[in-house]
Amino acid sequence: MIVLLGFAFLSGVVTILSPCILPILPIVLSGGVGGGKARPFGVLTGFVMSFTAFTLALSAIVQALGIPSDFLRYVAVVLVILFGLVMVVPWLRERFNSAAARLTGRAGTRGGSGFGGGLLVGLSLGLIWTPCVGPIMASVISLALTQNIDGGSVFITLAYSLGTSLPMLGVMLGGRALLQRVPALTRNAARIQQGFGVLMIIVGIGIGLGWDRQFQATILRAFPNYGTGLTALENTAPVKTALDVRTPAPGTTMQGAAGSGVFRVPAQPPENGGLGDYGAAPALIAGGPWFNTEGIAAAAGQTAQGGSMPLSLAGLLGKVVIVDFWTYSCVNCVRTLPYLRAWHDAYRDKGLVIIGVHTPEFEFEKTSTNVTRAMRDLGVTWPVVQDNDYAQWNSYSNRYWPAHYFIDAKGRVRYFHYGEGGYEESEKVIRALLAEAGASLGEAVSAPAPLLEAGTPETYLGYARGKGFASAVAPVADAVVDYKPARVPGNGEWNLSGQWTIASQYAIPTASGSLALGFDAKNVFLVIEPEERAGTISVFLDDKPVGDTVDVKKGAFRPMESRMYQVVGLSTPGPHVLRLEVKGKLRLFAFTFG
Repeated sequence: MIVLLGFAFLSGVVTILSPCILPILPIVLSGGVGGGKARPFGVLTGFVMSFTAFTLALSAIVQALGIPSDFLRYVAVVLVILFGLVMVVPWLRERFNSAAARLTGRAGTRGGSGFGGGLLVGLSLGLIWTPCVGPIMASVISLALTQNIDGGSVFITLAYSLGTSLPMLGVMLGGRALLQRVPALTRNAARIQQGFGVLMIIVGIGIGLGWDRQFQATILRAFPNYGTGLTALENTAPVKTALDVRTPAPGTTMQGAAGSGVFRVPAQPPENGGLGDYGAAPALIAGGPWFNTEGIAAAAGQTAQGGSMPLSLAGLLGKVVIVDFWTYSCVNCVRTLPYLRAWHDAYRDKGLVIIGVHTPEFEFEKTSTNVTRAMRDLGVTWPVVQDNDYAQWNSYSNRYWPAHYFIDAKGRVRYFHYGEGGYEESEKVIRALLAEAGASLGEAVSAPAPLLEAGTPETYLGYARGKGFASAVAPVADAVVDYKPARVPGNGEWNLSGQWTIASQYAIPTASGSLALGFDAKNVFLVIEPEERAGTISVFLDDKPVGDTVDVKKGAFRPMESRMYQVVGLSTPGPHVLRLEVKGKLRLFAFTFG
């Protein structure tokens, strides 16, 4: 914990240099313009209070009030604009000062310019600042999303906000000192204050319209390396070890649904379909939206919310439930879908309900239209809920795609399985739980588990999880580099030729380039997100155009959607070298094999 507190404080200090802070620096600078000496300290106090409170309690506040998660951000934007108007319009400033004086009971107090005015500016800053956090604070926020806050989370958040306050205070006091030491600035202090008021109004409107994110993207396109080292101190081994200790892992316990008992996650899944009792299943808390639930929800007497029909475990008592953690670009998940479909078709009238929890691995998988398109293409007709904030994932302490949790008619977890395979054992569990619930069953439907014929592990192309990079040029994060291969890649190795940018999750060519991969498998799949629809990929296997697959025709294809594409389909597995000639802005995420 001491390690995380220290690094959280240092992370807060350097956050002032982050690209996403640049658009709101005028708000920070305004804290040192005009008003009494207490105004900067009011800004800092308000910032620490709001950042800490909303980081730890935002999820609970949003759920309790039933408001969109961005609503409070818009409230902060309105406050920024109002204070900009107060700084620009003299009669508004007088009215505000008078109102603040009455509230504080102190005649003559300069509420709008003093501690009180600074406090309200700081309160708005805390909400706007949240998206700029790094891995340490992100771990705290993920716990907050599942209402899993502890004392450590509070102290980490305070350490971060106090670290951030130091450079903020320096900026505000430095600006005030400059005004006081330069006579020309002192004579024009009122106009300078009005100028900063105009800036605050512009910044507030820009944040409300999303211009701050566009500005940040422009800065990063112009200076690709800007800000890449700011979170490096949070990715050190001591920090990762400390975060692993704080992150729920297999072998821990979580509160069950409706507080009834405790769900215990054993370190290893049970063998041979053996039933156990691992406690009450965690409640369904994924934020949604939901899909394919109308019939089940209506039968349970539940009503639509926001156009979707959410399910609850309480409403499913008496049913046998499978909670399936998946994501549509994961080939391992996709290969389990035929078995889930067979179980859904065979046992839904016997009391089985499958709930797919779509927890995204990549950013584009968070988009509802992409998820619904993938569900349609993959034939997913059972209920699915989006879990973009990993709320459901964390409630199960899950770490795997795919993962299946089997819940009996009383709402208790009786079996679970990670990864592919084990289909006969899983169907045995389904039938046993349905029999316990009084269902009359026919013959089993599962076929024997398919033989996995891949000798190459999943290969990620982003620097966050990338391995096996065999290039004559060392990889550089988030920068355009002219790469050259070091050798013909062996099994699990890959290299680039031409100008590419290797980002956290993907690699993308500047205009065109090639990628070579060594693999030992029968089928090769690649997750792609097109930035533009004009991009094409030519596919070569051992320097010859590859044969046709469901996606590749005559040795080439044009990715038009963000999904997984089959680039190689052979009759037998074996060692090969794959080469892709990429033209256009295509983000290449990860290879998987079968």
